[in-house]
Amino acid sequence: MKIRQVFSTPNLVAAREAISAARGAGVPDEAISLVARSDIEMEAIPEQRLDVSTDSVPAAVRGVAAGGAIGLLAGLIAIAIPPIGITVAGIGLITVVGAAVGGWSAALAGTTVPNAVRRRFESEIEAGRILVVLDDVADRAEVARAAIERSGATALHFEAPSALG
Repeated sequence: MKIRQVFSTPNLVAAREAISAARGAGVPDEAISLVARSDIEMEAIPEQRLDVSTDSVPAAVRGVAAGGAIGLLAGLIAIAIPPIGITVAGIGLITVVGAAVGGWSAALAGTTVPNAVRRRFESEIEAGRILVVLDDVADRAEVARAAIERSGATALHFEAPSALG
């Protein structure tokens, strides 16, 4: 399982030092990303480092669950009304269609919502600080945290399971 950790740095130089510390602790390059204000991201941060994710995947999962539940309920109601002629297989089909439509529509809506890191640390980002985000295996989390803090970065309280692993 992967864990997401977030660290705050005052500028790009400090962010690079934190990245070097993370690499030195064994964190793979693809597990490190940066989040900053849009003007800083466009001018100073390499594209492969940007964390531009949205909440589309978590939204899609919630949409599948809600759509499936609504589809199942609609199927059960439809089977209770004999003139409609829905069978048990029809309930399954209605449930699957409900889940698909719910997942698709929620994923579309989720693409407009910034990811959890951007929402939670909006004030840090707007103040011009650069966030270093790690999505790495839990076994290495403490070693990486200590190394990055020694580089001068400040750990922000956001240790959470990552959807990337």
